[in-house]
This record gives sequence, structure tokens and C-alpha cells, in this order.
Amino acid sequence: MFALKDFQIEAVKKMKNGCILNGGVGSGKSLTSLGYYYLRNGGKMSFLQGKGHSKMKNPKDLYIITTARKRDTKEWEEECAKYLIGTDIYSHKLTIDSWNNIRKYKEVKDAFFIFDEQRVVGYGAWTKSFLKIAKFNEWILLSATPGDTWSDYIPVFIANGFYKNKTEFCREHVIYSRFTSYPKIDGYHHTGKLLKYRKQILIDMNFKRQTISHHEDIYVKYDVKTYKKINKERWDIWKDEPIINASGLCYALRRVVNEDQSRQLALLEICEKHPRVIIFYNFNYELDILKKLYYGDCAMAEWNGHQHDPIPKTDRWIYFVQYTAGAEGWNCIATDTIVFYSQNYSYKIVKQSEGRIDRMNTPYKDLYYYHLKSRSGIDIAISKALREKRNFNEKEFVS
Repeated sequence: MFALKDFQIEAVKKMKNGCILNGGVGSGKSLTSLGYYYLRNGGKMSFLQGKGHSKMKNPKDLYIITTARKRDTKEWEEECAKYLIGTDIYSHKLTIDSWNNIRKYKEVKDAFFIFDEQRVVGYGAWTKSFLKIAKFNEWILLSATPGDTWSDYIPVFIANGFYKNKTEFCREHVIYSRFTSYPKIDGYHHTGKLLKYRKQILIDMNFKRQTISHHEDIYVKYDVKTYKKINKERWDIWKDEPIINASGLCYALRRVVNEDQSRQLALLEICEKHPRVIIFYNFNYELDILKKLYYGDCAMAEWNGHQHDPIPKTDRWIYFVQYTAGAEGWNCIATDTIVFYSQNYSYKIVKQSEGRIDRMNTPYKDLYYYHLKSRSGIDIAISKALREKRNFNEKEFVS
């Protein structure tokens, strides 16, 4: 019979309108958030504890704003079905859509919104739509990485009524650098007040993992001569044209590093030790390299913007996953191994990628993560940014 775990029930009891449910990847945030919705709309705690379903009373329409991947795989529908949400038992409306379409719902009122894999960082169109929705509806946010800086919390603080707008927050708390020609944040004033506000809205899930993660950095070689030449001359040797910006230079330097044969050999050695391996990559040229390698007698499949293969059901397989397409919204408990063929710029994406195999129902206790990297300047800089839990900035690196 369906029942929430003890740590999930404790989180449900602490939750309130406008909170951020903070749980690591694989902690069951979806089920927990739906448990809160169920209780808020007349359900009984006994059902969450596995003692039989009790109907909600006139539940509000439920809107779930999630990633395009989770919407398309209907992961949320499966979770809702456990509460009989979206079935003939209730007359309320269930709508599941992606963040790309959030503007479609900014006129909705008196409903309940679950914002999954929260995207309300910054002050763009998504945030403005979120703030309008939050003003006239009940809502909660789900996140595995709720915020690395106080600026990340600005939209949620405004939605909770702590500040009128971004200007008020910045006037009261932000310290700007005096030595840059653009607004660069150097620090924050009155952080005690910010800590108080964050404590009010951040609901931590006390999820104690049964798995043990083993991370290993595998250092490989790279073509130092070509790397230095491109860095000095700013010339794209593949397109035979000048490199005109920081992004182009970083792409070229990374290609020199990522195409090195020693990286490919290191990958094959790992695959010899592990029968089923997920390999994360960034660029199309990397996929071309990966697919040409000989891994022995095993199945190969891939998930990216062009191809969506299921996990092979064989004893030996290789699964190629492009970071942007496959860092979230799916899981695999058929393997204990992930190889990061190249590093990603985003700390959040890397953590989400690691979580694809670190699930509550995995049969493995030990999980293995191999990070292939060189001692080139760009790989070292990316590693440093990720180690400090921040994103790699191309412009800062080039300057």
C-alpha cells in the first residue's frame, strides 16, 4: 500500500504556503509536495501513513510547472495517480506544463501551484510570471539546490511579501563593487535578517541516503602545443577562421582537450571494469567520438536533443547522455556507474546528473562517479568553479 517515508511526512508537517521544499536528488520531493497538497485540500494524514485513502474535499485546481522532460515523460502523472489526483474521483483540474509555458498561467487565480526544479532565479520573464501567479494562488517550490547566493532568493522573498521588489532588496542588502564598470555584487548587508527569512521558507528533508558515493578524478593528457597556439592566436583550426569572443575561445580550447586520445583510452579502461555505464557529454563532436569507440560486446543507446532511447535491457550496455537533455527527469537503478567524459559549466546540472543513479530504490550501496579531466587551464578553472559550487564563467576565464 502507498505510504510516505517518515522523513517525507515530517517535511509535509512543516510545509506552508510559499515555502521551498529542499531535498536532494532522489529524495521524493514530488510525492512529498503532493502529500502537502492532499492535506491542504481536506485529505487525512492516515492515508499518507498507508492506512487507506480518504477523499479530499473540493480540492483546488492543481497546476504543476516542471521541466519539459518531466512533462513529456509523464512522471508527474504517475505520482499524482498514487493520490488519485487527476482521476474521475475528483472534479478539479490537473495541469502539468513546462517552465517555457509559465506565462500561459499568469492570469490563473485561486488554484494551487507546484513549481518543480525551481527556475525563478534572476528577474526575467519566468520570474515575473511566477510573481504574478504567487500573488493570487497557493504555491510551493521544489528544489535540490535552492540557492547559492542571497540574490537567488530575491524572487521567493518578494513572493512571500518580505520585500516589495528587487530594488528594495538591493537597497537594503547589496554591496556593489566600486572597481568595476558594471554592477558587480561584492557582498551583502544585514545577513542576519536574510537568514531569518530563509529559515521561515526553507523546509529541509532529512533524507539519509543509504548509498555511498565514490568520486574519482581521472587525469588525462592533452595537446599542449595546439592548446597554447589557439589561446595565443585566437584562431579556430576546425573552421579556419578567427575566434571573435570568449565563448568561441573556450569552445576551441575544450575541443582540443576533449578530443585527446588519452581521454578515450581512460574511458575504455573504466568500461572494462563496469558492465553498465552511463556517460555524460557536452558536445556533438564528443558523441561522434564516443560512438566510434569499441566497448566490446555490449548494447549502446543515447538520450539527447535528437534521440530518446530507453535504457538497454541487457547485461552489458553503454548509455550516452547529453547534459542539457538528460541531467534531470529520469532515473536508472540498473547501474552503479556514471562517467563524466567532459565537465559541465553548471554546478546544478552536475549534481542533478549524479542523481540519476542515486535513488531511494537503487539496489546498489556503492555508486561510482568518474570525472575525466586534464591539467589544462580551462579544465582546472571549470573544476575550481564546480568545487566552489558556482558556475564556470567564460568571460572571467578569458579576461
